Amino acid sequence: MTDRAQMTFRALADPTRRDILQLLAGREMTIADVAERFDMTRAAVKKHLTVLSDGGLITVETRGRTRVNRINRTGFAPVLSWLDYFDSFWDDRLDALKSAIEKDRQ
Repeated sequence: MTDRAQMTFRALADPTRRDILQLLAGREMTIADVAERFDMTRAAVKKHLTVLSDGGLITVETRGRTRVNRINRTGFAPVLSWLDYFDSFWDDRLDALKSAIEKDRQ
């Protein structure tokens, strides 16, 4: 697994960060916007956003004095790639099982 994928999975490992991603899937938000929805300090929210950014799951744009966070849909590519590997693994196994069952029926 690549370092990038490791950072992405690390970002996804925390339930609060997954909740933040769900919020950002709906619209872009500032740190204050996100902090309003959680019982934690802005500093704690900023740390979560930093991990999400490091994992490539969000992008941060500076607009004047405001930092706007938005989901980065392409940042999920390492996760999807990792899951695709197992998807093909199961497809191969299920195809082999189907063939074995059909052979036994003959």
